[in-house]
Order: sequence, then C-alpha cells, then structure tokens
Amino acid sequence: MLAARLQVPVVSDFRPADMAAGGQGAPLVPFLDYLLFRHAQRGRILQNIGGICNLTAIPAGATPEQVIAFDTGPGNMVIDALAKELFGKPYDRDGALAARGAADRQVLTALLRAPFFRRTPPKTAGREQFGREFVERFLRLCRRLGQYDMMATATALTAESIVDSVRTVSRATRFHDFFVSGGGTRNRSLMTMLAARLAAFEMHISTTDEQGLPSEAKEAVAFAVLAYQTWHRQPSNIPSATGAERAAILGKISHV
Repeated sequence: MLAARLQVPVVSDFRPADMAAGGQGAPLVPFLDYLLFRHAQRGRILQNIGGICNLTAIPAGATPEQVIAFDTGPGNMVIDALAKELFGKPYDRDGALAARGAADRQVLTALLRAPFFRRTPPKTAGREQFGREFVERFLRLCRRLGQYDMMATATALTAESIVDSVRTVSRATRFHDFFVSGGGTRNRSLMTMLAARLAAFEMHISTTDEQGLPSEAKEAVAFAVLAYQTWHRQPSNIPSATGAERAAILGKISHV
C-alpha cells in the first residue's frame, strides 16, 4: 500500500528472515548500535528505554560476534499502564508521580522473580510478559501501598532490571560508557534512580542526544539503516543478539 501510494520502493517486515535463520527476529537495533558506537578502546553499553527496555553491550574493539544484546524488561510499559489505571493519565510526565512516593523493596523482590528475569540472553519481551496480566499481578502485590508508592515501585522495577542486566554483562568485561535513549530519558525519577544505582560501575552516563543521535529518533534511524542494507543485499542482523545461526539479509522490498 505504501509503495503504491508513495510511488517509491518500500522495505518492510524485517524479522522473518532472522527467524528463518533460527533467531527470534529481535532485537534488530543492535546493528545500528554496533555501527555507530563501537570503539577500539572503550567498552560501551547502549540502553534504550521504550515500552520495553533493550540493552546492547559492545566490548572495546569488539567484532559483531562479540556483541551482546537483549531485552532487559519493562521500560515505560508498566509505568504508563499504572499512570492510566491510578491517575487517568497516559504516562507519568517527568516522573513527577513517582517522585512523590517511595519504592517498596519487598514488592520489587517479588516482581524480579518473574520467569523472564531468570532467563539468560538472548531474550526478547513484549506485552506477553509485561502487559495486562503483569500489571494485574503488580496491583495485587501493591494493594497495601499508596498510589504514589506504586508509581515509585514501578519506576524502580525498570531501573533495577536495567541494573541487573548491566551487572550480568559486566561480570567479565569492563565497560566505560553508558548511553541511554528512548522516551524513558524524559522520566527524571527513572534517570535519577539509574544514575544512583549505576554509580558503582564507574561508567560515563549520558544520552545518545549528547552523542549526536536524537534519543527518540534512534529506532527510526536504525530501520532506515536496515533498509539501506536490504536494498544493497547486505546482512543486518547481529546473530549473537537474536540467536540466529548466521547473518541474514533482512526485509522485503515492495516495488512500485
């Protein structure tokens, strides 16, 4: 439809080719992460906070085979659902609701026992793991808490799951930089929690905006690059991230 209306070729449907090669079809953004942020001397972690959070770990001087990438857990998905359920708001603007509460450690511990967090990478998540059923369980666990404490706990869940993932990839590798992107960068409460918890790792923390890549445009840029690769018949998956057996040319081309 787009090709017909726009009268230009359109590249789409990137995941099936990776799945045909034995992968999960995601995450695909690590190709852009590796292309733009690999460094000969500095190990770098790219953390995107969208509805779901995903991490790309690129050791210093890494080859594509050494890249580690996976979904870390919920990003804004649970926070947004609670903001709507408890306050009738589409999201927690600037993290202001969470800032008025305190996270409950007991609830956090229970939530972090969810099966997804115990799986080893590569792994990917979505509403199946952190959608309506997860939010209902969250509300049951938080029934004794006030509304603002619930928001703080949901925000802390995102922060803690990110930190746990950073701890996992840092066990055998030193990372120097931590670059954050996605809509979650605008949640001040979340970013404050992350900065406090990541201090022990002694990494330089910044947003991709500060590196020249607008954080909220990162996925758009990534898929433009994937489309370029498809058009030129070049592979663009990272097998170590998706679990594929080989590199694959992704996407389908709809000609005019």
